[in-house]
Amino acid sequence: MKHLVVATRNKGKILEIKALLTGLVDQISCAADFVDFPETVENGATFEENALKKAREAAIYSGLPALADDSGLVVDALNGRPGVFSARYAGADACDAANNVRLLEECQNVPENHRQAAFVCVLAFVTPEGVERIFTGRIAGQILSAPRGEGGFGYDPLFLVDVFGRSMAELTLAEKNEVSHRAQAFTRFRKYLEAME
Repeated sequence: MKHLVVATRNKGKILEIKALLTGLVDQISCAADFVDFPETVENGATFEENALKKAREAAIYSGLPALADDSGLVVDALNGRPGVFSARYAGADACDAANNVRLLEECQNVPENHRQAAFVCVLAFVTPEGVERIFTGRIAGQILSAPRGEGGFGYDPLFLVDVFGRSMAELTLAEKNEVSHRAQAFTRFRKYLEAME
């Protein structure tokens, strides 16, 4: 594929995506590379609805194949919260630190052996011609009682990855790209692109 636009302004996410799609896409642009790129109102009830809405708007605006994801943290003891509200859990303009503080407050009375959670990623690929595909990834873990690690972004410092026994923020980018919810969804997307060639 020659050119793909990713409907995000998150630089951390773009770095991960470029690493995950090496060799399959010649050029990857993001929302910040365009003037007046539309800000999608994420009002869907599911990750899939939000991802599709963002990808559709990006494909229409750019005239290029578009990729969008809606990712979030699902905590069993919190009835699936923060879920689709993961990026704005502590409010509309909340930063990662504020969201993490709210999560810790909500999990304060949840015993450690009941803090099961998962990161979920739903990836939507949409072309200007109307092709639409969905790819999903999920990684299981637990919510820690305090942040650990310096890497990653979002809830990574609070998410203990079951298969590593370390927080997502303690993993190298290579380790994260082996197991993360986003990596799983992108592995499925890569296979789709490879089959198209």
